[in-house]
Amino acid sequence: PHSRARASRSPATGSCRTSVRWGGGSIRPRLWQHLSRESCGFVLGSTMLRVSKAKTHKGRRELEKREPKLVENPKRTVLLMGSSTSQVVKDVVSEITSLKKAGGLAVKLDKKNPGIHPFEAGGETALEFFAQKTDSALFVFGSHSKKRPHNLVIGRLFDSHLYDMIEFGVEEHVSRTAMKAKGAQCSAEGAKPCIVFAGDAFENKEDFRLAKSVILDLLRGREVSLINLKALDNCYVVVAVEDTIYIRHYFMSFKKSGSRVPKVALTAQGLQLDLCVRRYRLASNEMRKQAMIKTTPGQPKKRKNVDGDSVMGKVGKLYMPKQQLSELVLAKPKALKRSRSEERESKKARSESEA
Repeated sequence: PHSRARASRSPATGSCRTSVRWGGGSIRPRLWQHLSRESCGFVLGSTMLRVSKAKTHKGRRELEKREPKLVENPKRTVLLMGSSTSQVVKDVVSEITSLKKAGGLAVKLDKKNPGIHPFEAGGETALEFFAQKTDSALFVFGSHSKKRPHNLVIGRLFDSHLYDMIEFGVEEHVSRTAMKAKGAQCSAEGAKPCIVFAGDAFENKEDFRLAKSVILDLLRGREVSLINLKALDNCYVVVAVEDTIYIRHYFMSFKKSGSRVPKVALTAQGLQLDLCVRRYRLASNEMRKQAMIKTTPGQPKKRKNVDGDSVMGKVGKLYMPKQQLSELVLAKPKALKRSRSEERESKKARSESEA
């Protein structure tokens, strides 16, 4: 990222400006113009992009989106290419992008990135930088070499740091476009899928357990609590046989079966992948403990004498002390006031009576 990222400060306003470009353009353009001079900590050669205080409302809103939440945002995926990439890997990355681009869950960077080597010490620096810039929790990295042809690395990040990853070799690939050309019926892009895993290796082998978890995060899409059965129209079947993982994407159609449970018919619709497992790296114990922390939402503080009503909304009670009307001091009108002569006569009569 050193040759593509440049930082400068304006001497007049003190704002920090960066020009970071890849793919078809810049990500979140002109964002750094809204940050103060003291809040910009842009360090080349490191993944730290420290932003502590925003200068404008727009910069504050961008920082609030990245703050930790009780319910996190859907996991976004950043897709990158290495210095040399085969056409097979490019097709696979493009296919994953088309499946996840609905709802803004995929960011594809088209330029080559020769400095990314995830399994080497320090080789994940640029990868973490791009993940932090795009606010992504998943990454897909494609490369090609004589030693590892048609290489595909899928991994996850926690707090913009590499969490775990697994490396696959693409042995066979059939695209969704090729299946459409053959007349296959396809589901809508971004539709919620059903995912089925089959094979003892997903439970017995450590690398296959990691592959199951990573593939599930990659294909699941947005998390929902309820789903309409009629809207469930596609299914991923992931099968493990020896050292190979077979991924098949099917279109689901419901037909009459003579009972309340419909008959499900599957039709191949694309994204047919044959992957062989190569290298993998698990998360460290310290990072795993931090990532697995669950926080319970705090109970809202109860306000005294304030209740909620479905019709009126917020309803409050007011308690008034008992009022002594005889002790109230009221302004008497002039017509009710006694004259001085009447007061003298009343005093004289009072004194004579006492005598």
